[in-house]
Amino acid sequence: MIIVTFNIRGVGGGTKSRYLRHIISYEGAEFVCLQETKVKSISDARCYSLWGDNKVGWLHYEGENGGGGMLSMWHQEAFIYETHRMGKGYIAVYGRLVKDNLRCVVVNVYAACNSRDKKTLWMELSNIKSSSQEVFGCLCGDFNAIRSRDERRGSTNRVDYTSEIRGFNSFIDDNLLLDTPIVGKKYTWFNSNGLAKSRIDRVLVTEEWMEKWPMGKQYVQRREVSDHCAIVMKSMVKDWEPKPFRTIDAWLSEKGFGEMGETKWNSYLSRGSGFIKIKEKLKCLKRDLKLWNKEVFGNINTIKKRILQEIENIDYQDCSGIMTENARLKRCELLSVSRKLIESLTRLRARKRKQVGSRMGTLAQSSTIRPLDGGV
Repeated sequence: MIIVTFNIRGVGGGTKSRYLRHIISYEGAEFVCLQETKVKSISDARCYSLWGDNKVGWLHYEGENGGGGMLSMWHQEAFIYETHRMGKGYIAVYGRLVKDNLRCVVVNVYAACNSRDKKTLWMELSNIKSSSQEVFGCLCGDFNAIRSRDERRGSTNRVDYTSEIRGFNSFIDDNLLLDTPIVGKKYTWFNSNGLAKSRIDRVLVTEEWMEKWPMGKQYVQRREVSDHCAIVMKSMVKDWEPKPFRTIDAWLSEKGFGEMGETKWNSYLSRGSGFIKIKEKLKCLKRDLKLWNKEVFGNINTIKKRILQEIENIDYQDCSGIMTENARLKRCELLSVSRKLIESLTRLRARKRKQVGSRMGTLAQSSTIRPLDGGV
């Protein structure tokens, strides 16, 4: 079973929605657990948009005083909902995996920062575990707790985490939960100034779950739209087929793109009539746009990938304890540039979306369409 857990810091933005849809699509996710939704209510339409599909079931916990909101979603062709339990800091969804015909419970966790609420949550989760002995179980999310001192670095407040560590480890051990291996960065949360970091997001599973998926690992994703890293829990790497070619909305803002497209379209000589001619010309246009994107426009994607990779490299240095002050400052600068680039592309998409239809209509009208022989 492939599960995505992510403290998204608000589901209201289009950029975060696109990021989440990409992970869900790329990983083939079957269940998604989001923390800190920052909304009072959720609709079917919103969940369909977040997933990119309308065959989605969901449960939302509003939280208290604007914080602590959680959203659990699942694809109805992969997971059949049966019942649920919900309370402060958790959403437990019981159901059956279609592919394996197994009953399981997936618990979305978002622990509070204060010790008292955390202890109460550990008790609630222990009750869920004890009442689900014959059910495959997975608990994932933002536990706001660490298992050892090396899982938190750079904290400026002089707090003794001994009690927190002892309580969290006791909860895990008493319930016979397993902390699956982690792949990628050691830390899952980074402060904006890069000084503080910790591993407070994770996935815990029951022994039955691990026996079913012994190769299960937590894959920590790149930071892009939140100060937390999304985590993908899966037991194997998919063998992906070649990706289809897609257009980029930002092309429309590139000077000369419209004229180039129209010139190319008019230059194609295709035989046949009606939609056969349109099909052949679109095939030629697709080929030329791929070439143009690589040679002329490709810099925008190259820059974005380079910046994100540089941030990722510095994150790894930070996790290894070898990051210099210059590297920390550079990461802050790169994060700022990355945010501005993403915001710019988001505004561009919003501004140009309404123009796409009219532009494509103009291109199509430049080719004369004759009716097929015998047509009216």
